[in-house]
Amino acid sequence: MITWPLAELLPHAGDMILIDAVESFDEEQVQTRLTVRPGGLFNRLDGSLPAWVGIELMAQSIAAFAGCRARAQGKPAGLGFLLGTRKFECNVECFPAGAELHIHAQRSLEDENGMGVFECHLHGPGIHATARLNVFSPPQAASYLAEAGPQESPHA
Repeated sequence: MITWPLAELLPHAGDMILIDAVESFDEEQVQTRLTVRPGGLFNRLDGSLPAWVGIELMAQSIAAFAGCRARAQGKPAGLGFLLGTRKFECNVECFPAGAELHIHAQRSLEDENGMGVFECHLHGPGIHATARLNVFSPPQAASYLAEAGPQESPHA
């Protein structure tokens, strides 16, 4: 199991960190896990998580993959964006409270501009979900987020 704190691997804070641990990672893939606990930001009244949250769990696993790679190189975790998903399929409507979920994300494509595609699988007791996630991690993330300053009028 990876012992780096999740807050150092993910560009999220507090309750927005949904995964519990990074089990393993290498240059092509990551394995993460979590136990569904009631009372979170996305939980239903019965403590379960709607199945669509699986997309966010997969995205956070990919972010943890990027964070682990950065940390192994002595760099801070960078910012990344989930661009979209294709073929999200899940055999259940929700993930019940107490269920231990395991997520596997395998890199299938990544270019030098920060675009990536990952094949993801989520498993738990009687649970199976799959999706292909498209992500973007710009080399200079701060420049993508910077707001343009006020423009000077040429007549001022």
